[in-house]
Amino acid sequence: MTIRKSIIMLGIVLAGMGAYAKSSVVQIKGSDTILNASQAIVEEYMKTNKKARIAVTGGGSGVGIASLINKTADIAMASRNIKSSEVEALKKEGINVEEVVLGYDGITVIINHGNHIKNLDKKTLAGIFAGEITNWKELGGDDAKIVVLSRDSSSGTHAYFKEEILRGGDSKSVVEYGQDTLYMPSNQAILQEVAKSKYAIGYIGMGYMNDTVDSLAVDGVKPTFETVADKTYPIAREVFWYVDSARDGVTKEVVDFAVSDKGQEIVKEEGFVPAH
Repeated sequence: MTIRKSIIMLGIVLAGMGAYAKSSVVQIKGSDTILNASQAIVEEYMKTNKKARIAVTGGGSGVGIASLINKTADIAMASRNIKSSEVEALKKEGINVEEVVLGYDGITVIINHGNHIKNLDKKTLAGIFAGEITNWKELGGDDAKIVVLSRDSSSGTHAYFKEEILRGGDSKSVVEYGQDTLYMPSNQAILQEVAKSKYAIGYIGMGYMNDTVDSLAVDGVKPTFETVADKTYPIAREVFWYVDSARDGVTKEVVDFAVSDKGQEIVKEEGFVPAH
């Protein structure tokens, strides 16, 4: 985490401690994919709502939704759809959850600058991440073992990539990630590992993409703002905030701000396609 982000989070948690010392902190937890975007939204909201108290933390989509269920979060950030079992668990806690589309993300498959592969189709990606294709020479590259990096199981991106790529959208499939897959705790960790490892491959949210790595075309389509917006990029998906439909106070206000024109402009600035 950068010094700037650390300062932001400290300011968010501590702001308004005087007059609002007895009030609760609004907790936003979950997806690391949209963590930075959510922090930026909250930072901007705080500029005109200085007495509000909001904490934004990651941990993965599963962590966020679980926190919403056990009432240690007011808003869950998620990069996957909520499961029916999670909706039922929320209902048992008296929460009628509302799905708020924050924006759209293109899951970006990344490789090292030293790797000259430019395009892979979804079937080949499935073979790589399932551990069936293990050497770059099978794909026209160097004779070297493919180092496969994935997000860990608490990540919504991990779940989405498995369902859409490894299992090809087949709800009956039981294909899992290969046994040699290295599981990483964050988008940033995958980015850094691919940047230093010539034969690594991984995936990140498009908001994390930078010039330290190369992105692959998937089925001949590169992940760009335009291809995610028009749905031609094959691994594009919605990203969400999940929140009680009966919300009020600061929780309601920050959700309203997130989907406002200003909030959606921040989503765009953070590298995602806005919801409207």
